Amino acid sequence: MSDVIKNRYDFVFLFDVKDGNPNGDPDQVNLPRADAEDQHGIVTDVCIKRKVRNYVMLKKELKSPFDIFIKQGNILGKDIEETLVDDEDKKTKHAVIGERQQKLCEKYFDIRAFGAVLAIGNKPSGTLRGPVQFTFSRSEDRIYQAEHSITRCAVATEKEAKDQEKREHASTFGRKATVPYALYKMHGFISASDAQKTKFSDEDLELLWEALVNAFENDRAAARGEMNPRKLIVFKHENPLGNARAGELFEKIQITKNSELPREWKDYTVKVPSQSEMPKGVTVIEKL
Repeated sequence: MSDVIKNRYDFVFLFDVKDGNPNGDPDQVNLPRADAEDQHGIVTDVCIKRKVRNYVMLKKELKSPFDIFIKQGNILGKDIEETLVDDEDKKTKHAVIGERQQKLCEKYFDIRAFGAVLAIGNKPSGTLRGPVQFTFSRSEDRIYQAEHSITRCAVATEKEAKDQEKREHASTFGRKATVPYALYKMHGFISASDAQKTKFSDEDLELLWEALVNAFENDRAAARGEMNPRKLIVFKHENPLGNARAGELFEKIQITKNSELPREWKDYTVKVPSQSEMPKGVTVIEKL
C-alpha cells in the first residue's frame, strides 16, 4: 500500500439521469426520491457508496487489501469474529479492539474509506469514522416523478390464469417510475486526520476517484440506462486541516440553466473556478 494521504480534499460530483429512476424510495412505492417541500430530486449517500463499492469489487475482485466489507450476503459479525488478534487474552479490551480494527482496515477498502459500525456479533469492536463522507445528491431543478403503466403477456400463477380466462389476451399490469431528466450535485469531503486512523492511502484515493467516474458503467438497468457522470471537481488543501471552508469553495462552482425545461446535459453550463480564483493553499483539479 502507498502512503496515507496528508491533504484534506473537498469535491463536487455532478451526474445526470434521463428517463430513469436514480434512487427509488421504498416508502413511496419506489418513486424517485424527492424533497417533499420543493420537489427537488434526491439520491442518498448510501446509493452512491454502493456504486463505489460495486466498482471496487469488480476491479479488485474482492482481494485484500481491496476486499469489501459491506456486500450482498456478507455476515458482518462473523467477519469481525474471524479477525484474529495475537495473545488476545493477555491484552486489555481496548487494545484488542484497536488491533482488530487495524486488521479490518488493512483488509477492507470500504472500511478505510467510509468507516464502519463494528459493534456487532460476539466480538463487538466499536465504531470507526471514515475519512470519506458524501452528502445526499440534490437535483438542480424540481423533478417530475413520471409513472408509467406496463403490461406483461404472461401470468405468474395458475390462479391468475384462471382469473383471466374470459379475456382474449391474458396480461398483468405493473408500474414503473422515472425522471424525464435531472442533473444532480453531490458534495464530498475527505479528512486527512481521519485517514490517519484507517490508513486511507494515496492509492485508495485514486481508486475512489476512478470509482466515482465509472460508478454507473457497470450498474445499468432498465430504470438506470441513462445515468452519466458529468463533472468531478476536486479542491486539494495544502494544510491537512484545510486552507478554506468547504462551503466557500463549493459556491465558486456556478451552474447556469440554458433552457426553461432542461432535458439534456447541454441545457446547463457549469463554470469551474480558475486557479487564480482559489484561496491560498487550495488547488482546483478537474478529474472529469
